[in-house]
Amino acid sequence: MANMKQQIKRYKNDNEKRLANNAFKSSLKTAIKNVLVAVEEGNKDKATEAYNIASSKLDASITKGIHHRNYASRQKSRLSKLVNTLN
Repeated sequence: MANMKQQIKRYKNDNEKRLANNAFKSSLKTAIKNVLVAVEEGNKDKATEAYNIASSKLDASITKGIHHRNYASRQKSRLSKLVNTLN
């Protein structure tokens, strides 16, 4: 553990950010999983709704600096291909 006041504060803030980032990553994974489940069920309405949520979360992960923009665009492309296979 750090001794200086500023280092203690930095340690506390870093832990809070880490926990928030982990929670956000978990919710993003759940959103992506919801798209995959809806596609497996063959429910296009549910899949498009889940895709919109996942897409917005992916965009938010870019602005928050959690993920790289190429990761987000790759995931969005992959999910949109799956959703578009439904008729």
